Amino acid sequence: MVKKRTAKSRTRSKSTKTGKPDKILIYFTIGMALFGLLMIFDASVYQANTVFHNQFHFVLLQSIWLIIGLIPAIAIILWDYKKFCKLAFPALIVNIILLIAVLLIGIKLGGSKRWFLIGPIPIQPAELIKPIFIMYLATWLSKTEPKRSNSSEGLKKQFQQKLTQFLVILSVILLLVLFEPDLGTTMILGATAFGMFFLSGTNKIHRRGTIQVLIIFVIIAGVAALLKSYRIVRIKTFFQLLTTGEVADPWGEGYQMNQVLIGIGSGGFWGKGFGQSRQKFGYLVENTAFTDSIFAIILEELGMISGILILAAWGVFLWRTYVIYQNTNDKQGKLLAGGIGIWLTLQALMNIGANVGLIPLTGIPLPLLTYGGSGTLVAIIGIATLLNISKPANL
Repeated sequence: MVKKRTAKSRTRSKSTKTGKPDKILIYFTIGMALFGLLMIFDASVYQANTVFHNQFHFVLLQSIWLIIGLIPAIAIILWDYKKFCKLAFPALIVNIILLIAVLLIGIKLGGSKRWFLIGPIPIQPAELIKPIFIMYLATWLSKTEPKRSNSSEGLKKQFQQKLTQFLVILSVILLLVLFEPDLGTTMILGATAFGMFFLSGTNKIHRRGTIQVLIIFVIIAGVAALLKSYRIVRIKTFFQLLTTGEVADPWGEGYQMNQVLIGIGSGGFWGKGFGQSRQKFGYLVENTAFTDSIFAIILEELGMISGILILAAWGVFLWRTYVIYQNTNDKQGKLLAGGIGIWLTLQALMNIGANVGLIPLTGIPLPLLTYGGSGTLVAIIGIATLLNISKPANL
């Protein structure tokens, strides 16, 4: 009888190791990526024809980035996440060097130095650092288990040592991104890092201390937002919209927000119909119709109902991330899942919130829907990591 039970347990072990990743998360990713391609083509036709005389220019580039992203994604899904997390520290050092280099020799567009141009391909180090930093934090925080201590003073001392190390590396990265300047990415990185730090401890001193320091960082972020005149204007425009329902200076500083709201308002609940947007014909600033403001184009053409469905899809993503987080026994995997969930969900909500006037315009891309190489690549890597953790062998 004992031998039979052992054989059965071995069989279960083998089937667990060959388990498949979360199917719902796979469907979410494929669906959003394909819908993104459709809407990028639709929203970029005018710009592609005008500048490149090829209506498929941007959608072809986006397709190439998705295909490129599949290569590391497949490797990540098949490979044990603990092994590639070992590369997080050297990758983080390289990315910090890139963040420094982009401030010195990067391309300046719209008043910001955020990109390198490798041939025709723009690379944004601030986007690339997101999954790398999350992997590094998950690895480091999972190793900083507090020593047993019966006294609150002992726990406080341990927390302070851990917090000091955390704040040093976090401050270096946030300051480099902020100097580009890129306040939106700085906020996402900071919020994600603090979320992971909060999840890494279980005692009251750790949780309360994390919240207190986070409040201080929010105040600092608020002050940082006032250091640039264009940010002050965006905040003023946002508060006037909240208080009066009207956009300040609609032909000047408030132009972009005004055009976005005109498009959304004209779409109504059911939308004008696919391809019927007016805002994509050069009314929105620069290339934002298929980048930062693509959500507004979607609402204009497909109506408020499409926005509800997109929010529901991100709700499904958050639900599956939570399930993976809850079912993962390994602390490193738990923190990795939590960090990726916070990052992608927060980024999606910030983009959507900015497009409907709930927060000031930030220039944050909408994962999988917005055109952009670096943003698409890191979103795929992040979701692939979640799929790896969701495999039964890792739960």
